[in-house]
Amino acid sequence: MTVEARVVVYASRLEDDHRDRLATALGRVDVSVDGASSVRTATYEVLTLDVRIPAGPGSVRRALTDWGASAAVGAALVPRRVYAPGPKLLIMDVDSTLIKQEVIELLAAHAGREAEVKAVTDAAMRGELDFAQSLHQRVRALEGLPASVIDEVVERIELSDGAEQLVGAYLDAGHAVGVVSGGFSQVLAPLAERLRLSFGHANQLGIHGGVLTGRVSGAVVDRREKERVLRSEAARAGVDLASTIAVGDGANDLDMLAAAGLGVAFNAKPAVRAVAHAALDLPDLDVVRHLAGL
Repeated sequence: MTVEARVVVYASRLEDDHRDRLATALGRVDVSVDGASSVRTATYEVLTLDVRIPAGPGSVRRALTDWGASAAVGAALVPRRVYAPGPKLLIMDVDSTLIKQEVIELLAAHAGREAEVKAVTDAAMRGELDFAQSLHQRVRALEGLPASVIDEVVERIELSDGAEQLVGAYLDAGHAVGVVSGGFSQVLAPLAERLRLSFGHANQLGIHGGVLTGRVSGAVVDRREKERVLRSEAARAGVDLASTIAVGDGANDLDMLAAAGLGVAFNAKPAVRAVAHAALDLPDLDVVRHLAGL
């Protein structure tokens, strides 16, 4: 018994040798190819193969991972439900995923404590620290800053390459796309409005008398909350969980990546890459739309 799926290969440039070696790798795990197409942009190239795979996809994923590592390209096995026609949902992390920076480090720079906060952020994203505890620790470094620094940080934010194209492709096709962030709603709100996102969830920075309190208001958006948001937003949009894609880079994203139809590690920490369904190391988010068949 075989099932339909897609193999999507992506790199800054694909050579004929890549295609030949891929065909050999797929043949070893009994994958048959029904059709192929390719897209080349100014920054990346994508090869898409419509395939039939053995009912258990584990051996195919391992073969693609091993081949991709040896060929220095990205390769993903995409279940049919992810790219098939019908309603879809894309959910993304924000810091170091939708945007290039870590917002809390930009805020901490105003307090002269950027290096200290960055060290804690890195440890949390590697999964070495409890996220909620690390967030409270880092936010304490912001106590006493004027709330006006938020506007200054918003002005400095840079979207990741391909982010606007990816969001636009989903929205133009009538699909839902949103974000869930361990960062802060005061920073996320103008970004969500600019991109016309379907939804956005983040932590709330405490502010009193025009000054940051060094605390977070309400429950922390941790890995469990990110998964809950994925499930609730998919249900609200009428999208089956199997038709969703989640994208993130840190340990705080692990649960939503595992729950999605396809979890994509974007320039991610090793612990995240190891368990995600796909790893995207090109600095261009637009590649993700090809995984969704857009």
